[in-house]
This record gives sequence, C-alpha cells and structure tokens, in this order.
Amino acid sequence: MNVRVREPRGPLLLSALIALIFQVVPLPEWLAIARPAFLVLVVLYWSIVAPRAGGLLFPFVCGLALDVFRGAVLGEHALALTIVAFLMMRFHLLIRAKPLFEQALIVFAALMLYEFVVWCIDGWTGHTLNSPLRWLHPVTGGLVWPVVFGVLSRTHRPR
Repeated sequence: MNVRVREPRGPLLLSALIALIFQVVPLPEWLAIARPAFLVLVVLYWSIVAPRAGGLLFPFVCGLALDVFRGAVLGEHALALTIVAFLMMRFHLLIRAKPLFEQALIVFAALMLYEFVVWCIDGWTGHTLNSPLRWLHPVTGGLVWPVVFGVLSRTHRPR
C-alpha cells in the first residue's frame, strides 16, 4: 500500500520568504548587531521537522537568495546553509526527540558552524570581518530558537 505523505511545502516557502524579509530589513546598527539569522533558523527548523519537504535544494536556494540580497560572494551562504542543513537532515530523528532546551543548544552549535564556514569563505576571498560581534548571531539565534520553533510549529500539522 502506497500512502502519499503530504509535505508542508506551502508553509515552508512562505516562512522562508518572511524570514528573508526579516533578514534584509534595515535596522539601526545597534540592533542589527544582535539580529539572529532568521532565514538560517527557518531552514534549520524545516530540515529537522520535514527534511524531505525541501531537500537540499531548499537551503541552497535560500542561501543564494541571501547572497544576492546581502551582496556577498555568490554561493557563500548557499554552501554554509547547505552544509548545516545536511547535518540537521542527517540527524533529524535524534534532534526531534530532544527537549527544546537541548534542541536550542544543537541549533546554537549549527549556527556556530554556519558562521565559521562563512568566516572561512570571507577570509579566503579577502573580505575579512574580524570583529568579535560576528559571533553574536549564533548566540541570539540559539536564544530565539524556542520562539521560532513555537511559531513555525503552528503552521502545519505534524505527522
């Protein structure tokens, strides 16, 4: 018996679009320093909850959109986001079984890996940003994860 499983592709695309808007909206500099990577958090959420809905093409396209809107090296965020999403998809069953606090710690580690890959690519291409404030984004992303998880979990029915 072949049962067709409905993947939440509509909420996936809508949440990614809203997160991209939140990511590129101009903010005052003092607030932009602590802005979490909303698009990365949304991609991580969907990689954990519905890994087959977007596959690896979803984080790659989201990363390319982030590259275009930020004016970064084309493919920089796409590569970093695809690597992190692959790890979340690979271990999604283990991560899903964890309590929300432990998930936040795992997401913090994933955001640190994401930022490290972007930092390496920036260094290799000569666009260095050696400010320690660069590493504040993963901290705020880990702190915001329970809120992001709660909001996005209301957009679809879990299996």
